[in-house]
Formats: sequence, C-alpha cells, structure tokens
Amino acid sequence: MPPASRRSPKIGLVLGSGSARGWAHLGVLKALQEAGVRPDIVCGSSVGALIAAVYAAKEIDRFTDWILALDRRKIFQFMDFRWSGGILKGDRLMKSMQHYFGRTTIEECQLPFAAVSTDLYTGAEVWLRRGPVVDAVRASIALPGLFTPVATQGRWLVDGGLVNPVPVSVARALGADVVIAVDLNADIMRRRQALPVVDAEETAATPSSWLSRWHPLRFEKTAEEESLPAVVASTAQMPSVLDVGLNSINIMQMRISRSRLAGDPPEVLITPRLAHLGLLDFHRAEEAIEAGHHAALLQLPELANFY
Repeated sequence: MPPASRRSPKIGLVLGSGSARGWAHLGVLKALQEAGVRPDIVCGSSVGALIAAVYAAKEIDRFTDWILALDRRKIFQFMDFRWSGGILKGDRLMKSMQHYFGRTTIEECQLPFAAVSTDLYTGAEVWLRRGPVVDAVRASIALPGLFTPVATQGRWLVDGGLVNPVPVSVARALGADVVIAVDLNADIMRRRQALPVVDAEETAATPSSWLSRWHPLRFEKTAEEESLPAVVASTAQMPSVLDVGLNSINIMQMRISRSRLAGDPPEVLITPRLAHLGLLDFHRAEEAIEAGHHAALLQLPELANFY
C-alpha cells in the first residue's frame, strides 16, 4: 500500500497594526509573491486588517498603485473632521475603500479573513468574521482619538491594536499550521524626533495648519488659505496633542506585541525597520514598502523549514 501523501501546511499571514507604517505590509506581500508563497488565511489588526482585506479580495496590485500615488494634499482630502468621539469620521476614507471591497462580505472573500477590534467599554478582544468587509476594516482601524468608534451589535468598537497588535492567535484559530507574522512595532522606540520649531509667519489658521500643530505633516497653502489671519506660535513647542497620544499608543502596542508574541510565537516573524516613519506618514509609502520587502526577504529562508 503506497504511503499517504503529506498534506501541505496551511499558511496563515498575520499583519500587525501600525497606522501609516502598515504600507510595509505591501512590501512583505510582494516578497512572498516573488517567492511563490501564497497564504491560505489572512488576518490583521488596524491597518493590518485593511491590507489583509485587500489581499483577500485579490485587489492588492490596484491598491498598491493607489497608495503610491498618495501625497499630502490627497491625504488631506480624506479628512472629514468631527468633534465627537474622534477627530475624523472616516467616512471619506471608507467610501474610497469601497472601490476595492464594494459591499463584499467576509463570508464571500476568496480567502478566510478576520479583523481584530476592541470593545471600548469592556476591553474585550473582538474577532470580526462576518458581515461587510468594509465595516470590519473600519472598526479595526478606529484609532482612539483619531477616528470615531464604530457602533455594531450593541458595542462601540475601536482599534484592534489596543488588545492584539499582531493577532497570531486569530490565524491559529482559523486553522493555520504555519503562521507568518509581521510586527511593525519592533523598533519604533528607536525613533528620535527633535522638538519642532515653528515660525509664526509659517502658521495660519487653516485646517491644514491646524492639523500641522497636531502632527508635523505640512501642507501647502491654497490662495484661499493665504487670506486667513496668522496665528502666533512659540518658537519652541512641546510635543503636539496628537504626538503625545500616538506615541503613547506606540509604546503600548510595542509592549503588548512583545508579551503576546512571547506567549504565542509565529513560525516566521518579519520585523521591518520602520523607526524613521511616523504613524501619520501615509505619504511615504515607497519607503515603507521597501522596508517591508527587505525584511521579508531576510526571513524567507526560515519559511522553507516548514515545507
């Protein structure tokens, strides 16, 4: 009797949280594709959930082209400001995302997919495995203070990175035998940023300059904005409110990632070097993608041990 053929292991790809650093996931996916590695299961937290959903929808190439075309002004066009629950509603962004998801449900995805979110009031980790993909992604990326929470099934949900930044446990629950995980927070605290120095003449009372005081992302002024009055700024500023909030989340996610990965390590861990990128540097996609691609290539020999 011939020996039974050996079943190929199911590969689960886990994409971690990290806001704009999440574009590094696109470089990881590129390296895996070049090596002929095709994940059977995808899941993620926060921006990792977004990229995982795009991959599950087989739209990764078109999405990458769109990301690479983003500049600061295009990013600003997605900012629908709101003063309750968060700075941004996120409706403009998710409307754009529907070009890739439509109203496809998670159950209709070509690959098993799950997004991680957090119950705002209980702190429970919530795995989103049913319903519209766009709704699951929106809940998973709801970074506290930046995006408004999402109401669903009697819960207010926020960013999944608060409880499980690199959700290896989700991939295993979905049936993965071998887990490839991407941790975007491994080296973020190496980042050092000088205190910004702002010239009073440079700062105007406009949405763009108002945002720049929250985050050091500068936008060019339009002719209409030039006519608005100037705001007096000090020459040496403390970290902005958004800087304080986002860097605090950085620290928390890094610590949680270390703890959870130590308890449930993946078979292959990819850690792009992203300390030079801020959480809101969405316009620097090319750098992030290159960092992800390079980090994945370094770890591909490890994956060969499990085939």
